[in-house]
Amino acid sequence: MKIWIDRINAFFKYRDLLIQLVTRDIKLKYRRSFLGYLWSILNPLMIMGIMVLVFSNMFRFNIENYPVYLIVGQSCFNFFTESTNQAIWSITGNAALLKKTYVPKYIFTLSKVTSSCVNLLFSLGAMFIVFIFCEVTFTLKYLFIPIILVQLYLFSLGVGLFLSATNVFFRDIQYIYGALTTAWMYVTPIFYPLEQLPDNIQWIIKHLNPLYFYIEQFRGIVLNNQFPTMFILYGGIVASTLALFIGSYIFIKHKDNFILYI
Repeated sequence: MKIWIDRINAFFKYRDLLIQLVTRDIKLKYRRSFLGYLWSILNPLMIMGIMVLVFSNMFRFNIENYPVYLIVGQSCFNFFTESTNQAIWSITGNAALLKKTYVPKYIFTLSKVTSSCVNLLFSLGAMFIVFIFCEVTFTLKYLFIPIILVQLYLFSLGVGLFLSATNVFFRDIQYIYGALTTAWMYVTPIFYPLEQLPDNIQWIIKHLNPLYFYIEQFRGIVLNNQFPTMFILYGGIVASTLALFIGSYIFIKHKDNFILYI
């Protein structure tokens, strides 16, 4: 118990550093950009427009409020991929600082996932523009959305901790993970209806794809004005808890050896 109390105290001790790292990442992303933070809204809108044109007209997916269906899935998946891809290099990319002074190593991974979360919050502006344009009804159930985002954030943080620790010892993980996320995108119902797939594939996605839990919770609130079912809600909570536990365990177990390999 004392170990965890010490870790919590250490976190609060270095919270200013975390804020500085997050701020730096956000500023670097839009440095020398004329429109700056507006790209957080414009970029998902442009991508959504292209994908709506392709999938609703060329492939003719018959989904009511397809732009809303698409941007919800797109925003959740993009946050996950952006945060975890940045997290991979969070330790090796700060090797110089880690060699000079003591800093809790998880701060760097946490900052990458958190800065991506800030970008996600910016992109919610684009999402709500689409909601208004598509005449989506806003209800009090929208207050549940932050709970969904917390689940997604914790799941991404857990995966990010695992990847950042693994990448220190096995640099090929970046290429493996790149291929994995591409495959993951296609087995996640982002731009197509799940019902179009065979029953056995649907079962696998519904039970073994964590991102399905978060996207479906979000879509249920927005498109159906319904709270998520207990299965989807518990599935999301269990997935985020497991990912955070496994990622933290692997990271803590090997963190003292990072300095030997970076």
